[in-house]
Amino acid sequence: MLLTFAFIANSLLALIAILLHYEVLFQLDKYLPKVAHIAPRFKVLLSVGVIFLAHVLEIWIFALGYYATLQFPLMGSLVGEISGHGALLDCAYLSFITYTTVGYGEIVAQGYLRYLMGIEALIGLILITWSASFLFIEMQKYWTASKTDRG
Repeated sequence: MLLTFAFIANSLLALIAILLHYEVLFQLDKYLPKVAHIAPRFKVLLSVGVIFLAHVLEIWIFALGYYATLQFPLMGSLVGEISGHGALLDCAYLSFITYTTVGYGEIVAQGYLRYLMGIEALIGLILITWSASFLFIEMQKYWTASKTDRG
């Protein structure tokens, strides 16, 4: 039963993060060409800022998932250098280092919570590389346009 719950919760968190990221990139692609009062090269900078905020929001979604999961002791726990059992900021820190695949290791999950960490690391890798690909395409469009504008 717990494994089923963990699978459903992990899948739901992954789906939310993916859909959020998709929508952010879709909206950027849709609205950037319409922003005429910003120089083309600053459109890339704007994209970086928006994508950064999207990643932070996705990390916090997983942090809330950790925090919610920790409310059920049979689902797992955090051990290591934590400020308190399941403190929200510890969950956010764990989420940041997991999503970015840095994984320092001073906070470790036990039990079914480990599977959420694995899912988050994979999702983080996918979404970060997706962002990099998107920004590469935007740079090709807008930096080339910026050079053309200068003559």
